[in-house]
Amino acid sequence: MRQVAIYGKGGIGKSTTTQNLTAALAEMGRKIMVVGCDPKADSTRMLLGGLSQKTVMDTLREEGEDIDLEDILLPGFMGIRCVESGGPEPGVGCAGRGIITSINMLESLGAYESDLDYVFYDVLGDVVCGGFAMPIREGKAQEIYIVASGELMALYAANNIAKGIQKYALSGGVRLGGIICNSRNVDEELELLTAFAKELGSHLIHFVPRDNIVQRAEINRKAVIAFDPACTQADEYRTLASSVENNDMFVVPKPMHTDRLEELMMEFGILG
Repeated sequence: MRQVAIYGKGGIGKSTTTQNLTAALAEMGRKIMVVGCDPKADSTRMLLGGLSQKTVMDTLREEGEDIDLEDILLPGFMGIRCVESGGPEPGVGCAGRGIITSINMLESLGAYESDLDYVFYDVLGDVVCGGFAMPIREGKAQEIYIVASGELMALYAANNIAKGIQKYALSGGVRLGGIICNSRNVDEELELLTAFAKELGSHLIHFVPRDNIVQRAEINRKAVIAFDPACTQADEYRTLASSVENNDMFVVPKPMHTDRLEELMMEFGILG
Protein backbone atom coordinates (compact mmCIF):
# COMPACT_ATOMS: atom_id res chain seq x y z
CA MET A 1 0.00 0.00 0.00
CA ARG A 2 1.35 3.38 -1.03
CA GLN A 3 0.58 6.33 1.23
CA VAL A 4 0.69 9.64 -0.64
CA ALA A 5 0.28 13.21 0.60
CA ILE A 6 -0.58 16.09 -1.71
CA TYR A 7 0.71 19.47 -0.55
CA GLY A 8 0.79 22.96 -2.03
CA LYS A 9 -0.17 26.59 -1.53
CA GLY A 10 -3.71 27.26 -0.40
CA GLY A 11 -5.97 27.66 -3.43
CA ILE A 12 -3.54 26.07 -5.88
CA GLY A 13 -5.91 23.21 -6.68
CA LYS A 14 -4.77 20.38 -4.41
CA SER A 15 -8.26 19.01 -3.80
CA THR A 16 -9.19 19.24 -7.48
CA THR A 17 -5.96 17.54 -8.51
CA THR A 18 -6.25 14.85 -5.84
CA GLN A 19 -9.83 13.95 -6.74
CA ASN A 20 -9.18 13.84 -10.47
CA LEU A 21 -5.95 11.90 -9.97
CA THR A 22 -7.58 9.31 -7.71
CA ALA A 23 -10.55 9.00 -10.06
CA ALA A 24 -8.11 8.12 -12.85
CA LEU A 25 -6.31 5.60 -10.64
CA ALA A 26 -9.66 4.05 -9.69
CA GLU A 27 -10.48 3.76 -13.39
CA MET A 28 -7.24 1.74 -13.66
CA GLY A 29 -8.64 -0.65 -11.07
CA ARG A 30 -6.75 0.61 -8.03
CA LYS A 31 -8.31 0.46 -4.56
CA ILE A 32 -8.01 3.88 -2.94
CA MET A 33 -8.84 5.77 0.23
CA VAL A 34 -8.83 9.58 0.23
CA VAL A 35 -8.45 11.34 3.57
CA GLY A 36 -9.37 15.00 3.40
CA CYS A 37 -7.17 16.98 5.77
CA ASP A 38 -8.88 20.35 5.40
CA PRO A 39 -11.39 21.75 7.92
CA LYS A 40 -13.54 22.87 4.95
CA ALA A 41 -14.21 19.15 4.31
CA ASP A 42 -14.30 19.55 0.52
CA SER A 43 -11.59 17.04 -0.40
CA THR A 44 -14.07 14.33 -1.46
CA ARG A 45 -16.97 16.39 -2.80
CA MET A 46 -16.53 15.42 -6.46
CA LEU A 47 -15.96 11.77 -5.60
CA LEU A 48 -19.19 11.67 -3.58
CA GLY A 49 -21.32 13.55 -6.09
CA GLY A 50 -21.59 16.57 -3.82
CA LEU A 51 -22.75 14.59 -0.82
CA SER A 52 -21.98 16.50 2.36
CA GLN A 53 -19.99 13.96 4.32
CA LYS A 54 -19.96 14.05 8.11
CA THR A 55 -16.41 14.68 9.28
CA VAL A 56 -14.49 12.60 11.79
CA MET A 57 -14.29 15.53 14.19
CA ASP A 58 -18.02 16.29 13.98
CA THR A 59 -18.84 12.62 14.50
CA LEU A 60 -16.61 12.43 17.58
CA ARG A 61 -18.13 15.61 19.02
CA GLU A 62 -21.69 14.41 18.50
CA GLU A 63 -21.41 10.68 19.15
CA GLY A 64 -18.30 10.21 21.26
CA GLU A 65 -15.52 7.74 20.50
CA ASP A 66 -17.75 4.66 20.24
CA ILE A 67 -18.16 4.81 16.46
CA ASP A 68 -17.87 2.39 13.57
CA LEU A 69 -15.78 2.83 10.43
CA GLU A 70 -18.97 3.19 8.37
CA ASP A 71 -19.82 6.31 10.39
CA ILE A 72 -16.84 8.21 8.99
CA LEU A 73 -16.07 6.47 5.68
CA LEU A 74 -18.28 6.56 2.58
CA PRO A 75 -17.78 4.90 -0.83
CA GLY A 76 -17.46 7.30 -3.73
CA PHE A 77 -16.65 7.21 -7.45
CA MET A 78 -15.68 3.68 -8.52
CA GLY A 79 -15.49 2.60 -4.90
CA ILE A 80 -12.99 5.20 -3.68
CA ARG A 81 -13.25 5.29 0.11
CA CYS A 82 -13.77 8.84 1.31
CA VAL A 83 -12.98 10.34 4.72
CA GLU A 84 -13.05 13.98 5.84
CA SER A 85 -11.08 14.80 8.97
CA GLY A 86 -12.75 18.16 9.60
CA GLY A 87 -11.46 20.36 12.39
CA PRO A 88 -12.40 22.32 15.49
CA GLU A 89 -15.19 24.87 15.54
CA PRO A 90 -14.09 28.14 13.83
CA GLY A 91 -11.78 30.17 16.03
CA VAL A 92 -11.25 27.36 18.51
CA GLY A 93 -8.17 25.17 18.60
CA CYS A 94 -5.68 23.96 15.99
CA ALA A 95 -7.09 22.60 12.74
CA GLY A 96 -4.10 20.29 12.47
CA ARG A 97 -5.40 18.32 15.44
CA GLY A 98 -8.20 17.05 13.21
CA ILE A 99 -5.66 15.35 10.98
CA ILE A 100 -3.92 13.63 13.88
CA THR A 101 -7.19 12.52 15.46
CA SER A 102 -8.60 11.25 12.16
CA ILE A 103 -5.58 9.18 11.19
CA ASN A 104 -5.40 7.65 14.66
CA MET A 105 -9.14 6.84 14.52
CA LEU A 106 -8.85 5.28 11.05
CA GLU A 107 -5.96 3.14 12.26
CA SER A 108 -7.85 1.98 15.33
CA LEU A 109 -10.92 1.08 13.22
CA GLY A 110 -8.86 -0.99 10.78
CA ALA A 111 -9.21 1.24 7.72
CA TYR A 112 -5.62 0.54 6.70
CA GLU A 113 -5.92 -3.23 7.02
CA SER A 114 -7.96 -3.72 3.86
CA ASP A 115 -7.00 -4.36 0.24
CA LEU A 116 -5.96 -0.78 -0.44
CA ASP A 117 -3.42 0.07 -3.13
CA TYR A 118 -3.24 3.76 -2.17
CA VAL A 119 -4.10 6.14 0.64
CA PHE A 120 -4.10 9.80 -0.38
CA TYR A 121 -3.94 12.67 2.11
CA ASP A 122 -5.17 15.99 0.72
CA VAL A 123 -3.38 18.35 3.10
CA LEU A 124 -4.31 21.97 3.74
CA GLY A 125 -1.85 24.67 2.75
CA ASP A 126 1.70 24.75 4.05
CA VAL A 127 3.66 22.66 6.57
CA VAL A 128 4.39 25.36 9.15
CA CYS A 129 1.71 23.99 11.50
CA GLY A 130 2.83 20.78 13.17
CA GLY A 131 -0.59 19.24 12.66
CA PHE A 132 -0.48 19.74 8.91
CA ALA A 133 3.02 18.25 8.85
CA MET A 134 1.80 15.18 10.72
CA PRO A 135 1.42 12.85 7.68
CA ILE A 136 5.11 13.34 6.86
CA ARG A 137 6.44 13.87 10.38
CA GLU A 138 5.06 10.54 11.59
CA GLY A 139 5.88 8.66 8.40
CA LYS A 140 2.21 8.11 7.57
CA ALA A 141 2.87 9.20 3.99
CA GLN A 142 5.97 7.85 2.29
CA GLU A 143 5.69 9.93 -0.86
CA ILE A 144 4.80 13.57 -1.36
CA TYR A 145 3.64 15.38 -4.47
CA ILE A 146 3.60 19.16 -4.46
CA VAL A 147 1.02 20.98 -6.59
CA ALA A 148 2.35 24.27 -7.93
CA SER A 149 2.05 26.73 -10.79
CA GLY A 150 4.31 29.30 -12.43
CA GLU A 151 3.32 31.99 -9.91
CA LEU A 152 5.87 33.22 -7.36
CA MET A 153 3.82 32.51 -4.22
CA ALA A 154 2.95 29.00 -5.42
CA LEU A 155 6.64 28.24 -5.94
CA TYR A 156 7.58 29.94 -2.68
CA ALA A 157 5.15 27.64 -0.85
CA ALA A 158 6.40 24.61 -2.77
CA ASN A 159 9.98 25.43 -1.81
CA ASN A 160 8.92 25.82 1.82
CA ILE A 161 7.18 22.44 1.71
CA ALA A 162 10.39 20.93 0.33
CA LYS A 163 12.14 22.24 3.46
CA GLY A 164 9.63 20.35 5.57
CA ILE A 165 10.16 17.15 3.61
CA GLN A 166 13.93 17.52 3.96
CA LYS A 167 13.55 18.03 7.72
CA TYR A 168 11.55 14.84 8.26
CA ALA A 169 13.21 12.67 5.61
CA LEU A 170 15.67 10.98 7.96
CA SER A 171 13.30 10.32 10.86
CA GLY A 172 10.18 9.43 8.88
CA GLY A 173 11.55 8.11 5.59
CA VAL A 174 9.38 10.47 3.56
CA ARG A 175 10.46 11.38 0.02
CA LEU A 176 9.41 13.86 -2.64
CA GLY A 177 7.86 12.08 -5.61
CA GLY A 178 7.68 15.12 -7.84
CA ILE A 179 6.02 18.41 -8.75
CA ILE A 180 2.58 18.54 -10.36
CA CYS A 181 1.94 21.73 -12.28
CA ASN A 182 -1.68 22.85 -12.14
CA SER A 183 -1.31 25.43 -14.87
CA ARG A 184 -2.35 29.06 -14.49
CA ASN A 185 -1.26 29.91 -18.05
CA VAL A 186 1.81 31.81 -16.89
CA ASP A 187 4.37 32.60 -19.61
CA GLU A 188 6.97 29.81 -19.99
CA GLU A 189 5.24 27.93 -17.18
CA LEU A 190 6.24 24.45 -18.34
CA GLU A 191 9.89 25.44 -18.67
CA LEU A 192 9.89 27.22 -15.31
CA LEU A 193 8.33 24.29 -13.43
CA THR A 194 10.70 21.84 -15.10
CA ALA A 195 13.67 23.96 -13.99
CA PHE A 196 12.21 24.45 -10.49
CA ALA A 197 11.76 20.71 -9.99
CA LYS A 198 15.31 20.08 -11.22
CA GLU A 199 16.69 22.64 -8.74
CA LEU A 200 15.04 20.64 -5.95
CA GLY A 201 16.66 17.47 -7.27
CA SER A 202 13.27 16.15 -8.36
CA HIS A 203 11.23 16.19 -11.55
CA LEU A 204 8.03 17.61 -13.00
CA ILE A 205 5.82 14.54 -12.92
CA HIS A 206 3.09 16.11 -15.07
CA PHE A 207 1.94 19.45 -16.45
CA VAL A 208 -1.85 19.67 -16.17
CA PRO A 209 -3.06 22.32 -18.64
CA ARG A 210 -5.77 24.77 -17.69
CA ASP A 211 -9.17 23.83 -19.11
CA ASN A 212 -12.58 25.20 -18.17
CA ILE A 213 -14.06 21.72 -18.27
CA VAL A 214 -12.51 21.20 -14.82
CA GLN A 215 -14.70 23.98 -13.43
CA ARG A 216 -17.76 22.64 -15.29
CA ALA A 217 -17.18 19.21 -13.80
CA GLU A 218 -16.81 20.73 -10.32
CA ILE A 219 -20.09 22.64 -10.69
CA ASN A 220 -21.72 19.31 -11.57
CA ARG A 221 -20.06 17.70 -8.51
CA LYS A 222 -18.04 15.25 -10.56
CA ALA A 223 -14.45 14.41 -11.37
CA VAL A 224 -13.58 15.18 -14.99
CA ILE A 225 -13.40 11.48 -15.87
CA ALA A 226 -16.94 10.97 -14.56
CA PHE A 227 -18.26 14.16 -16.18
CA ASP A 228 -16.79 13.66 -19.66
CA PRO A 229 -14.59 10.54 -19.90
CA ALA A 230 -13.77 11.16 -23.57
CA CYS A 231 -12.47 14.72 -23.20
CA THR A 232 -8.83 15.73 -23.56
CA GLN A 233 -8.57 16.86 -19.93
CA ALA A 234 -9.66 13.42 -18.72
CA ASP A 235 -6.69 12.01 -20.65
CA GLU A 236 -4.41 14.51 -18.89
CA TYR A 237 -5.47 13.09 -15.52
CA ARG A 238 -5.04 9.56 -16.84
CA THR A 239 -1.49 10.47 -17.84
CA LEU A 240 -0.86 11.95 -14.40
CA ALA A 241 -2.20 8.77 -12.78
CA SER A 242 0.08 6.60 -14.91
CA SER A 243 3.06 8.81 -14.06
CA VAL A 244 2.35 8.46 -10.34
CA GLU A 245 1.73 4.72 -10.67
CA ASN A 246 5.04 4.15 -12.47
CA ASN A 247 7.10 6.75 -10.62
CA ASP A 248 10.45 5.48 -9.35
CA MET A 249 12.12 8.80 -8.54
CA PHE A 250 11.78 9.57 -4.85
CA VAL A 251 14.27 12.02 -3.40
CA VAL A 252 15.19 14.07 -0.37
CA PRO A 253 14.69 17.53 -1.89
CA LYS A 254 17.26 20.30 -1.89
CA PRO A 255 15.22 23.46 -1.27
CA MET A 256 16.48 26.76 -2.60
CA HIS A 257 17.36 29.95 -0.79
CA THR A 258 14.73 32.60 -1.49
CA ASP A 259 17.26 34.64 -3.49
CA ARG A 260 17.87 31.70 -5.81
CA LEU A 261 14.14 31.16 -6.25
CA GLU A 262 13.70 34.78 -7.30
CA GLU A 263 16.68 34.48 -9.66
CA LEU A 264 14.99 31.48 -11.26
CA MET A 265 11.78 33.45 -11.71
CA MET A 266 13.76 36.28 -13.34
CA GLU A 267 15.50 33.84 -15.70
CA PHE A 268 12.08 32.98 -17.11
CA GLY A 269 10.89 36.57 -17.21
CA ILE A 270 8.35 36.16 -14.40
CA LEU A 271 9.92 38.85 -12.19
CA GLY A 272 11.64 42.07 -13.11
